[in-house]
Amino acid sequence: MTQSSDKMYLEVLKEINYLIHADDLKSGDRLPSERELSDRLDVGRSSVREALRALELLELIETRPGGGTYIKAAGGRRLVEIIASFILKEDKAREDLGETRLIVEKEAIRLACQRASIEDLEAWKAVLNDYRKKVEKGETPVEEDYLFHSMLVKCSHNHLLHHIWIPLVEYSKAALEESLARSGRPILSLYEHERIYEAVLQRDAAKAVEELSAHLQNSAF
Repeated sequence: MTQSSDKMYLEVLKEINYLIHADDLKSGDRLPSERELSDRLDVGRSSVREALRALELLELIETRPGGGTYIKAAGGRRLVEIIASFILKEDKAREDLGETRLIVEKEAIRLACQRASIEDLEAWKAVLNDYRKKVEKGETPVEEDYLFHSMLVKCSHNHLLHHIWIPLVEYSKAALEESLARSGRPILSLYEHERIYEAVLQRDAAKAVEELSAHLQNSAF
């Protein structure tokens, strides 16, 4: 595949990803036809067909004769993750994603230091404890890592910030798993999470932002 066709392939995947989010598509929902995607992207149907064929080989979509192409059962979330792994091969896209996530989480943690209730902090600590248990078992705590940062943003009590944050982290879940797979990274990440939590517990916004910034930088690879 040439460099030009590589780019075209990526654009088709981006468009499918956009449709999943914008149209709130779920398992069993129909994707636009080859012709619709071709017209929307202003690309040849062969490029669209190639992208759809790849997703079908991954068993993320299925083509029904005479009936169109559909997201396979239980495949919706994984489809987003697969597409994200293609998008995040672009260095600039990864840089922009990390920068935007840092901006959102830094503002969220400042607000959390002011607004987090006792109930919020207890729920957050429970997530941290689940993370610790996974690490102690030698397992990779990908979901617990996601939930820790989700609780961080939720504690800001700014619902718009959380809605902005969700797609940012959905895009980077594949990268998160790769980061946590590094030797010794889960235990170090646990310590960093504990320091972030303690700073919020003490209502020390400056310290919380400092610890969070260092953690996200260490998590990058």
